[in-house]
Amino acid sequence: MEFHETANHCIECSVTQCQHHCQQENFCALNQIKVGTHEKNPSMEQCTDCLSYVKK
Repeated sequence: MEFHETANHCIECSVTQCQHHCQQENFCALNQIKVGTHEKNPSMEQCTDCLSYVKK
């Protein structure tokens, strides 16, 4: 199932495998996203995750 909505130009995204990615533009279609971490004490940007990600 593909997700076709208007791009939210406040949320840039290049993860084309996400259901919320606007395929024609590198933006997310959600009004807001949730960002979290998989680390107890995150110290680098790689320690953070988009918790709004939904695999296509």
